[in-house]
Amino acid sequence: MKRYITLVIAALALIATAQSNRSKWGNEMLEAKHQMIIEEVQLTMTQQEQFMPLYKAMEKEIYQTNVEARALAAQVEGKANASDSDYAQAAAALSAAKVHEGEVEAKYFKEFSKLLTKKQLFQLKQAELKFTRSVLTRGKGRNKNK
Repeated sequence: MKRYITLVIAALALIATAQSNRSKWGNEMLEAKHQMIIEEVQLTMTQQEQFMPLYKAMEKEIYQTNVEARALAAQVEGKANASDSDYAQAAAALSAAKVHEGEVEAKYFKEFSKLLTKKQLFQLKQAELKFTRSVLTRGKGRNKNK
C-alpha cells in the first residue's frame, strides 16, 4: 500500500511539473509575441503602456472563449456513444467561438485605433501573422528532426 501511495504521489508530482512547464512555455510564447509586436509596430513607451494592457485583455477574452468551446468538444470526444446531437452541439460551439473571436477583435480594434496610427494598425496584423508563421516554421523544423 505504501508503494502504491508513493507511486501516486510521484505521478502527481510529474503531472504538476509538466503542467508548470507547459504554462511556463505558454507564458514565454506570449512574451515573445508581445515583444515582436512592440518591435514590429514600433510602439513608443507611451503607446506600450496604453496598448499592451488592452491587447492582453483581448487575448485573455479570446483564450477563454476557445477554452470553453474546446472543453465541450473534449466532452464529446470522451463519450463512448456520442449522439449526432452531441456532435452538432460541439461543432456549433467551435464555430461560434470563431465568430466570437472576430467580434472580440473588432471591439478591441476600435480601442486600438484610438492609440495607434493607421499604419501601426496594419503593422499589428502583419506582426501577428509573422509571429504565427515563425512558430509554425519552428514546429515544422522540429518535426523533421524526429
